[in-house]
Amino acid sequence: MTPPAHTLRFRPGHRLGATLLGVAVAVSLTACGGGAGSDGANGEASASAAPQGVVTEKAAAAVMDNYEKVNNKANAALDEKLLGTVEGGQVHAMDKANYILVPTFSAKERKAYAKPFSYQDRRYVIPEKGTGDWFAVQARSSEDEKSSVLLVFDRVDGAYKMVLSLWADSAEPFPKLAVGQGGLAQAVDPGTKVGALTPSGVATAYEDLLATGGTKEGKSLASTEPVRNALKTYQSSSTKGAADGAATLKFFTKTPADPSVYALRTADGGVLALFPASHTQETLLKPAYRSNAALVPSDAQSALGATRGAVITDEFQGQGVAELTPKSARITTVDFQHVDSR
Repeated sequence: MTPPAHTLRFRPGHRLGATLLGVAVAVSLTACGGGAGSDGANGEASASAAPQGVVTEKAAAAVMDNYEKVNNKANAALDEKLLGTVEGGQVHAMDKANYILVPTFSAKERKAYAKPFSYQDRRYVIPEKGTGDWFAVQARSSEDEKSSVLLVFDRVDGAYKMVLSLWADSAEPFPKLAVGQGGLAQAVDPGTKVGALTPSGVATAYEDLLATGGTKEGKSLASTEPVRNALKTYQSSSTKGAADGAATLKFFTKTPADPSVYALRTADGGVLALFPASHTQETLLKPAYRSNAALVPSDAQSALGATRGAVITDEFQGQGVAELTPKSARITTVDFQHVDSR
């Protein structure tokens, strides 16, 4: 007796064992390219007049090269400490848990996870110095040329580390970004209101879909595939529950492991919001079944700490992409990782 499962999927390149809306609860009842900075041909001559980037393109490329190399090595060895030298923030919180879960994957999935990859067709997205300490890289994975990734690098413990890894496919590609003087990207304060929402408020609106069905902040979101999927999950959990109706299934908004939000101006005058998100998922056996039954954790839940009992609480950390304009707030991508179970 199990609730509807969500499909495990690998994201090309970074390869988190992630799901669109969470790993299956799986419980049962027993007993029943652009330039930036001063790296141009005349960079030295124009340095005093042109605005400077947070980093030069050359420096950003070196950070990216090192990340790719270390990430491949860490993935092969499931070495979380090594990964932590190049990764931080929300992504590292997700990957630490994923490394715990890799042994529960099939042999084919484990082999695919350890296979080296590279980032190709890179475009460096570097904001002007003084607007923040972060930059991004848009690229494609050697494993899937149809998908595009936007990797955000921010300063963590004095070094640039990758903190968000956001994927888009041909159905919802990243919008064209605005470019200012010197080819620099235009960073936007995450607290800036764009229409009904701010970039820093998008995660709360998304999580409201799971928690209430969108009766509060979620009302501001346009109907996109991630939004529709979240509403379907809410409707299913509130009407069918879990374990063939023997348990209730509820979602509760949680503060992300790293609440940092990043935003960029788009060419059409809107804002691209890159945000973290988090929630817990509570599966609770109904009173009528508690005297002679128990919820049995799945392999993934057991690996993350859950034990048999009347309730299992799963934590998910995630990230997403939203396009904000004065007229609409469109979430185009969400990606969650199962990080804890108890």
